[in-house]
Order: sequence, then structure tokens, then C-alpha cells
Amino acid sequence: MTKELRALIVTAALLGSLAGSSAFAAPLQKNQEPRTEQQMTKEVRHQLLLLPYYTVFDNLAYRVEGDTVVLEGQVVRPTLKSDAEAAVKNVTGVEKVVNNIEVLPPSPMDDQIRRAEYRAIYSEPSLSKYGWSALPTIHIIVKGGHVTLVGVVDNEGDKNLAGLRANQVPNVFSVTNDLRVGNNGAPK
Repeated sequence: MTKELRALIVTAALLGSLAGSSAFAAPLQKNQEPRTEQQMTKEVRHQLLLLPYYTVFDNLAYRVEGDTVVLEGQVVRPTLKSDAEAAVKNVTGVEKVVNNIEVLPPSPMDDQIRRAEYRAIYSEPSLSKYGWSALPTIHIIVKGGHVTLVGVVDNEGDKNLAGLRANQVPNVFSVTNDLRVGNNGAPK
């Protein structure tokens, strides 16, 4: 066989395998069946949890309204705001994204409070279990010396203990305990 004939056969084989791959099938599936809000909600949650720079110091919340996703919350890094929007835009069924995520102003004092709050909350033996997952379920939001705790804990006692520990940190003007009692740590 000549080199040209071999190259032609290899090219034809590659094109044939690509035609049957999911790279060409995915756009067809996207248009074939519309997704329900429940399916979109689950996929949006999944995409947000996969963001590489989403940390315990960020709060991402969202609402699915038909084919529109409204993003809310607070983030420390401006890139996380744009990354969240880009990730949600790729969810099948999402036509529009309204990005209302607030980028927290940079502040060395707030950074110090974040670290101190993290140590105060997650060093408590009965609260340390909330830090075992890749993304801890108690989120610590600090803006201008004011602290807000958001996320999910197992019981009212853990919620109250987290609030008490957060109030013990020096240089904090106020602590708002918005933790929910439930059984899943999803951003919502």
C-alpha cells in the first residue's frame, strides 16, 4: 500500500468513528427533549459544586425560573463570578443567566477575620464534621468586618454552636447566623 492510500484509510476510519461519537450526538440530544426545571436545578447545582475556586468563603445561590437561571450570593474572587455564569450557561435547557453575584471588596482585615472564623468554627470537635467534605457546608462570608454564616447543618444545636464560635472572634462587628437545619449541603 502506498503512503497516500494508508493516510486516506486512516482519515476515513477517524471520520467514521467521530460520526458515531457523542461529540456529534450531543447537540442533537439537546434539541430532542426539553429538560424539566427539576433536572435543570440538579444540573446547575452540580456545575456550581464543580467550580475549582469555590471555597468555604464563598456563597453561591441560584433559582431556576423556566429557562432562566438567576445566580446570587457573594464571592471573594471576581473570576468565580464569571466562572459560575459560564458553567451554568452550558447546562442543557438554560437560555439565559442573570448573574447577581456580589464580588466582596478586597480587604486584608476581612481576610484575617475569615481565617480566624474558619479556625474558630472548624476546630470545634462537634463542628469539624462539616469540614470533612471537599466543600465544607458551613460557609463564612465576611464583608467590612460583618460575618454571615450560610449553609446547612444537621441540627439546631450545631447551628447555635457555630454562631457562638463565630461571635468569639475578635474584630468582628456583627455575626448573622443564616445556617439552615437540614441534611444536604447544596448551594441554593
